[in-house]
Amino acid sequence: MDFRVTVGQMVRQARSVGLDKERVLRWGVGTCLAAAIGLFSVAARAETIPEALVKAYQSNPQLNAERARQRATDENVPQALAGYRPQIIASLSAGMQAVRNLLPDNSIQTASLKPWTIGVTVTQTLFNGFKTANSVRVAELQVQSGREALRNVGQGVLLDAVTAYTNVLANQALVEAQRANVAFLRETLGITQRRLSAGDVTPTDTAQAEARLSRGLSDLNAAEVNLAVSEATYAQVIGNSPARLSPAEPVDRLLPHSQDEAIALAFKGHPAVVAAGFDVDVASTTIHVAESSLYPTITLQGSASRSGESDLTLGTKRTDQVGVAGQITAPIYDGGTTASQTRQAKELAAQSRLVLDQVRNQSRTAAVGAWVANEGSKIAVSASKSEVRAATVALQGVRREAEGGQRTTVDVLNSQQDLISAKARLIGAQRDRVIASYTLLSAIGGLDVRTLGLNTPDYLPEVHYHQVRDAWHGLRTPSGQ
Repeated sequence: MDFRVTVGQMVRQARSVGLDKERVLRWGVGTCLAAAIGLFSVAARAETIPEALVKAYQSNPQLNAERARQRATDENVPQALAGYRPQIIASLSAGMQAVRNLLPDNSIQTASLKPWTIGVTVTQTLFNGFKTANSVRVAELQVQSGREALRNVGQGVLLDAVTAYTNVLANQALVEAQRANVAFLRETLGITQRRLSAGDVTPTDTAQAEARLSRGLSDLNAAEVNLAVSEATYAQVIGNSPARLSPAEPVDRLLPHSQDEAIALAFKGHPAVVAAGFDVDVASTTIHVAESSLYPTITLQGSASRSGESDLTLGTKRTDQVGVAGQITAPIYDGGTTASQTRQAKELAAQSRLVLDQVRNQSRTAAVGAWVANEGSKIAVSASKSEVRAATVALQGVRREAEGGQRTTVDVLNSQQDLISAKARLIGAQRDRVIASYTLLSAIGGLDVRTLGLNTPDYLPEVHYHQVRDAWHGLRTPSGQ
C-alpha cells in the first residue's frame, strides 16, 4: 500500500495560485526527476516488511530472552525425572586420634591412631506416594504452557515489528508531503510578493501566504520529529535503523471470513488460551504432588565402606563393611503442613480455572475488537480516498474561481490545506489498515513464521527439550555454554 503523494498533484496546485507556465514546468520536471531517482533507489535498496519481520524474529532481545526462559523451563523435567534414579554418595574421612585404655588388670594402654574411612552409599526410592510421577507430569505441563507463552511473545514481537515498520513508512510519506507543501507555499509566497509589487493583490494576501508558510514549516517539523521517534522504535524492535522501505500490504488472505470464525479460532488457537489450559492441568496435578506426603515412603539403600585404625580397643586394624537395607517410613502427624499444602493447591487449581475463563473472555473481546477494527479500517481507507478526490476537485474549482477574480489567495491556500490534511488522513488510514489486519491475525493466534511464510527457520523449542530431557549428567548446555 503506497503512502506517497504524487508530484503531479502538487504541480497542479502550484498553477492554481498563478505560477506561470514556464516556472511550473521547471518546478514539476525537477521534482519529478528527483522523485524518479528516489523511486529507482527504492527499487534497488528497499527493505520489505517480510524481511523486517525476519530480522525481528531472529534478533529481538525480548524474544530471545523468552526463548532462554523456555530452555530453563525445560530443565524442570530432568529434575523431576531424577526422582526415579538412584542417589549415589561417596564419603572419605581421615584424622588423628589419641587413645588411652584402662585394662582389667589396671594396666594402661595408649596409642596414637590415624583413623580413616572411605565408603559409598546408593539409595533408591521405590515408592513415595506417586510424588515423582506427578512431579514429572507437572514439569511436562509447565513446558507445554511455556511453549505457548513463548509463541504469544513471538506474536507480540512480530506485531510490534509490523507497527514499527508501518509507522516509519507512514511518517516518511508525511514528511515527503509536508516538504512538498512547504516548497509549494514558498513558491506561492514569492508569486504573491511579486503580484503585490505589481498592485494585483493587497498586503493582506502576502501576510496570509507568510502565515500559511509558517504553519507549513511547523507541520514539517512535527512530521520530522515523529519520523525520528518511529525510526528509533524501529531500530529497537527490528535491530537496525530503517533506510528505504517498500509499501506494506494487509494480510487479508490469512484472515477469517466472519466474526464468528475469528472468535472460534481465538478460542481454539490463541496461545494465551492454550497456555491457560495447560496451567489448569499443572495446578490440578500439583494437588496430587501435595497429597503424596500423606503416603508412606519406601527406599532401598546399599552401602560399602572400608575403615582403618578406627577401633578404639586397638583390637582391629581394618574393617570392611557391605550392607543392604530397606526402609519404610509412614507419616503420622506433621503438624498439619501437608493438609494445608493440599488445601492450598486446591484453591490454586480453582483460581487457574477462573483465570482460564477470564483469558477466554479476553481473547473473545480481542478477536471481536480486532475484527471490527479491521473492517472499520477498510471503510476509513475508502472514505479517505473519497475525501482526497473531493478535496482535489474542490481545489480545482477554487483555482478556476480565483482566476476569474471570485476567490482570493487565502481561499486557494485553505483549499490546498484541506487537500494536504485529507492526504495525511489517508496515509494514517492506510497505515491503520495494515496494522489492523496483522492485529486480527494475532488475535486468532496465527501471527507466526509458518503462517506468514517468512524466509527464516522456525525456532523449535522441542529440540532443546529432547536434548536435555533424559540427560543424566553434564553441566554444559546444548548451545555449549
